[in-house]
Amino acid sequence: MDGILIINKHKGCTSHDIVHKIKKITKEKVGHTGTLDPMATGVLPLLIGKGTLCSKYLIEHDKTYKATLKLGIETDTKDLEGRVIQEQAVDIKILEKSNVENILKSFVGKQEQIPPIYSAIKVDGKKLYEYAREGKEVIIQPRTIEIYDMNLEKIDRDNKEIVFKVSCSKGTYIRSLCSDIAKKLGTIGCMSDLERLSVGRFDITESITLETINNNIENINNNLITIERLFDKSKNIILEDKKLKIKEIDKYGNFNKDSEIYFDEIQLLAVKNYRLGEK
Repeated sequence: MDGILIINKHKGCTSHDIVHKIKKITKEKVGHTGTLDPMATGVLPLLIGKGTLCSKYLIEHDKTYKATLKLGIETDTKDLEGRVIQEQAVDIKILEKSNVENILKSFVGKQEQIPPIYSAIKVDGKKLYEYAREGKEVIIQPRTIEIYDMNLEKIDRDNKEIVFKVSCSKGTYIRSLCSDIAKKLGTIGCMSDLERLSVGRFDITESITLETINNNIENINNNLITIERLFDKSKNIILEDKKLKIKEIDKYGNFNKDSEIYFDEIQLLAVKNYRLGEK
């Protein structure tokens, strides 16, 4: 069994929990292309069997989320699962639709974002959340991200919440984005809900839940996306010879004249352009 399975992750479980479950059913090697926090739901692409070889072609993909920002509360994790460190009253005037829309649109474009302390980013070989749990201070370097689009979905004035949809680059932390939006609105806030709607070309409409799979491997087979489909928009290269002779290439892209390698069968996942002889 080789391919990609789009899981619609439910709230409360980890990405590792999902991987373990599918691995147990398929008896195959299984991986994922990007962790979703336990409180988050939505698209979690799983790579199964030889599909795991495609990981590097998926982890760089852009993503789309539907997020809920809760105003008036600040936590150490920047979401509602964290410890509340500050609360303040919210002026209802800042929730005027035009004001909120303008603030959201101001985030569109390339920018520097500081990741949350409770994240798996490593600093000096140690994950940030490990520093946080030990109560140690650490300098967190900003990272370049890009917000492609951001649209207002709903304003809940009673609960002081804003629901928005955002399309963004790899590495964007929606928890940090929620905190930054709140600051620009003139208050504090944290993320109260998150649903991932898409990863690259894979949409939530193609996803399947663990409940639907119901420990049945046929339900996985029926929803498996083939490896070929991942590259169906790429340029095709036809290899007519059954045997392909390849000369070894050194780290500078130069042929090793003394060595030739023969392959009788080749499974070609992708072909990248490269220039020979460049140092």
